[in-house]
Amino acid sequence: MTNIRRILITTVLALVVGSLAAQEKPDTVYTFRFVTDKFYVPFNGNDTELARLEQCVERYRQEILAGNIRLHVDGWCTAGESEADNLAMAKVRSNRVKSELIVRRQLTEACFITRNHSGSGDYVTVRISVPKEEAVAQKDEGRQTGQESADTQQPVEEPRETEESRFVAEQIRADSMVVVHPEAEVPAETTGTDAEGTSGTDRCTLSLRANLLRWATLTPDLGLEWRITPSWGILVNGSWTSWSWNDKDRRYALWEVMPEVRRYMGREKRGYLGAMYKAGGFNYKFSATGKQGDLMGGGICGGYQLRLNKALSLDFNVAVGCLHADYETYTVLDGVRVRRGTESKNWWGPVNAGVTLIWKIY
Repeated sequence: MTNIRRILITTVLALVVGSLAAQEKPDTVYTFRFVTDKFYVPFNGNDTELARLEQCVERYRQEILAGNIRLHVDGWCTAGESEADNLAMAKVRSNRVKSELIVRRQLTEACFITRNHSGSGDYVTVRISVPKEEAVAQKDEGRQTGQESADTQQPVEEPRETEESRFVAEQIRADSMVVVHPEAEVPAETTGTDAEGTSGTDRCTLSLRANLLRWATLTPDLGLEWRITPSWGILVNGSWTSWSWNDKDRRYALWEVMPEVRRYMGREKRGYLGAMYKAGGFNYKFSATGKQGDLMGGGICGGYQLRLNKALSLDFNVAVGCLHADYETYTVLDGVRVRRGTESKNWWGPVNAGVTLIWKIY
């Protein structure tokens, strides 16, 4: 009687364990590599992974749309200057992958659970928890024998083992993933210059500039900088002022336009070297003799940008080169300007300096 009881208990436990094992949900992980914020499907096996993912989504599409199966999307990034930049870029990359599935397989945002991370690498993973396939032996009524049923069940374990092997391989690959260096893997659509720029922010930015040194001398100064890539920037600054005092016997007037091209260097793209050009006009009279004329010149500039927060920075810069000025000298007698002569001068040395407040518009 004891042996019969043991056999019954063992049989019940085996059935329960088998039922629970059949309901387990293995995770299938699909990995997509990124260099910039663009999702290059043909790059580094992304097309193969996307095709596999689409097959899996199509197979369980009804369950996914019904909310029974969710797609877990995890974005990773190491290319930003800070954790906030990494999280923002990871979010963009995750959205790129989700957009492909929404367009190709008509999914919705509700089908995804998205998490974004800073560090670990530059990639996006999509994980799907799908039910294991259960093999049910199809019996032909009155024509299949027990042996035939056994034969039909024999290969059932093969696809299960294949699926589990694939899952293990995917997990190992995801766990052992390292940072993808943009210099090592560049898609065919990008150029070498674009690849260099991915170590900082990898999108164009537009910034508003104000030289605080000019404002301190009551000379309003404003400019714009367009970062074409993280490594290259084009900017232009303009200044204008006009002051007179002592019954107009003293005069300070100036206008200048200064375009500039910069090459940013270093991992964080804060230091830079560049070339600048300056043109303008002036009218100075701080003593008995005044000078009025035009100036033109250029030189080599360099500096460093100190980041204050996500939107504001301070730009410390100086430029050395040559300025050429053609001007007239004059005096003022009874309120009338009297011309004294003309002169020309060349100046070699510092031609510009600034402590510029930068506000990143986007």
